[in-house]
Amino acid sequence: MLPLPTGEFQAYLFDCDGTIVDSMPQHYTAWRETLDQWGCAFPEDLFYAWAGRPTADIVAALNEQHGLDMPLETVVARREARFQQLLPTATGIPGVLQHIDDAHGRIPFAVVSGSTREAVTASLDALGILDRFDVLVCAGDYARAKPDPEPFLRAAELLGVAPRSCLVFEDADLGMQAAAAAGMAAVRVPQPRQG
Repeated sequence: MLPLPTGEFQAYLFDCDGTIVDSMPQHYTAWRETLDQWGCAFPEDLFYAWAGRPTADIVAALNEQHGLDMPLETVVARREARFQQLLPTATGIPGVLQHIDDAHGRIPFAVVSGSTREAVTASLDALGILDRFDVLVCAGDYARAKPDPEPFLRAAELLGVAPRSCLVFEDADLGMQAAAAAGMAAVRVPQPRQG
């Protein structure tokens, strides 16, 4: 099981993609296939560096970087639809699922994600664990994305738990920075591709 920092935590806050669900390969495939329609390069190392950024922010950044004018809503909708098609091939991250099973019913859980609510709900539903989460904080539920602490602070507020009493499960650098900025303890979830 994934080792946790010491402390008495009153809530667990989980990133979704790459933390609960090993869905990053499916996300990357959906991005590549969608962006190919516009001839837009999105190297895999940049994709992982930008993990946790909302989809709309990524499209805007790629447009700026490549001097393109990809239509935001169209790209987001096509990428989302392709991800949904690929989602059944994603699996759960065992070390994290064990903590969810172990602590469910004892302390509240939230998902804090840069993905859309639709993608998060579909991912958790695919694993049969959607009902275990008291709160979902997704793209559109906050003004400033990770590495800003706002998404994690919003989840703590919705759960009614002080930030210092929350433990964050996160796989991405932006998320680890956001947790630290929120004053929360965090455990890094190693990516299967890194293992």
